[in-house]
Amino acid sequence: MKDWVLRFVKGAFIGTGFILPGVSGGALAAVFGIYERIISFIAHITHDFKANVLFFLPVGLGALTGIFILSFGVSFFLTNYETQVLWFFVGCILGILPSLWREVGKKGRSTRHFVILVASAVVGFVFLYTGESFLKGQIPLNFGTWMLAGALIALGVLVPGLSPSNFLVYFGMYQPMVDAFKTLDVLALLPLALGGAICLFGLSKAIDALLARAYAGLFHFILGIVVASTLMIIPRDFNYASWTTLICAAACIAGIILAYWMSKLEERYK
Repeated sequence: MKDWVLRFVKGAFIGTGFILPGVSGGALAAVFGIYERIISFIAHITHDFKANVLFFLPVGLGALTGIFILSFGVSFFLTNYETQVLWFFVGCILGILPSLWREVGKKGRSTRHFVILVASAVVGFVFLYTGESFLKGQIPLNFGTWMLAGALIALGVLVPGLSPSNFLVYFGMYQPMVDAFKTLDVLALLPLALGGAICLFGLSKAIDALLARAYAGLFHFILGIVVASTLMIIPRDFNYASWTTLICAAACIAGIILAYWMSKLEERYK
């Protein structure tokens, strides 16, 4: 029973990582020593199926509980202090960049990888900036787009260090997603879960093979996209001449400290 409760608590913390930009759910799973078992279970679903289901049941329940509890606070602050919260998210992403930089280069980097990084950042920024006027701040919320959101969240499990929530902020889906968790909106949560499951079980082997063959190239590409998407979520329609700019700066610094601390935990317990 004690072990079951411990796994539930671990799952609750991991769940919060799935919806906080800059804080990777996969990184938290590594901190708690269950990341490799998660990936092994996903990649070899039929192997020790019953034992793995029983092991991950409290983790999954804990993750859902963590997401549900956190959604109330995130929804409140996004509704009332959107700019400050977005700067906190930017800080979270900035805080994890040093760790992500070391991660992408752990198998070496060459001039070609720097070119991939810069090209993906520039092309990604141009694409996202151009698409911003087309999306007008939010894509339509329907079954397909909720599945896309679930797939993005699942990528945070498959790709170490990737935090997909900043893409959801860009698409204007982040707050609706948080509100869906808060209100237990089945019409949103069902396709969200379906998209996540399809991504996890459909891409796990492909991503595993791609990481084995082109680790450095893939991760430098991902880092470039992370940089581009982070630039896009920086609030631009805000009066920075007001005193509330100090609150934005404090929120950004708090995000940097939190994400940097979490990245150090990951390195310690990986």
